Amino acid sequence: MPDPTLYLFDGYNVMHAGEFADVRELKDELASFVALRGARGVVVFDGVGADETLGPLEVRYARNADALLERLASEHRDLERVCLVSSDAAVRGTSGQEVTKLTSRTFVRDLEPTRHNEDARSEIRERLDPEVREQLERLRRGEH
Repeated sequence: MPDPTLYLFDGYNVMHAGEFADVRELKDELASFVALRGARGVVVFDGVGADETLGPLEVRYARNADALLERLASEHRDLERVCLVSSDAAVRGTSGQEVTKLTSRTFVRDLEPTRHNEDARSEIRERLDPEVREQLERLRRGEH
C-alpha cells in the first residue's frame, strides 16, 4: 500500500549526516527511498542548480533552503501527511506541530537497511541485459 507521506529533505544536511559520495548519490538514494514506499519527496539544496524530477522525488535549489522547506511544510501540512528530515532545530521548530520531524542522522541510520537490501538484490541486476538495465534506470528516474 502506498505511503501518502510527503517527505521534505534538507539536502546538504542529510548528505553530511550520511556517507554519501556526492549529491548525485544522495539524490539517487532518496529517489529510491520514496519510490519504494510509494511516497513523494522534495529534496532542497542551498545554492544554485538545475531543478529536476527523479520519479517521485523533486530536486530543488534555493538561495535559502531552510525558508523553502518551511514554506513547503506550511503549504502541505493541512492537506497531507508531511515528514521533514533536517537536523536544523529552527527549521523543525517552525514547520508546525502537524509535521513529523526526523533528524538527518536518525533518517540516515534508518535508511541503512534499505541500502543493504539493495546490495542483496544486486545479483538479479547483474543478470539483466545491460540495455534492459539502462531502460529500467531511466524509468526509475522518470526519464522517457
